[in-house]
Amino acid sequence: MSEQEGPQQLLHLVFGGELEDLEHTDFRNLEELDIVGIFPNYETAQRAWKAKAQSTVDNAHMRYFIVHMHKLLDPDGDGKFG
Repeated sequence: MSEQEGPQQLLHLVFGGELEDLEHTDFRNLEELDIVGIFPNYETAQRAWKAKAQSTVDNAHMRYFIVHMHKLLDPDGDGKFG
């Protein structure tokens, strides 16, 4: 089947970790990064990000991020690799 059925997958990665300082995105320990998951769209990724960010609010150096994986996989936005 060549045509996609349903909504387009726009994959997003949610991850976080403790930063060295609050002005940069250098992590204290890469081995302790928290990979929350990969989500099929921005809305579900944002909900996961918000839940994790709120659960670590007492640690000022802990930060969570949303990576738009679909933009890395398909930078032209044409739905094709390469």
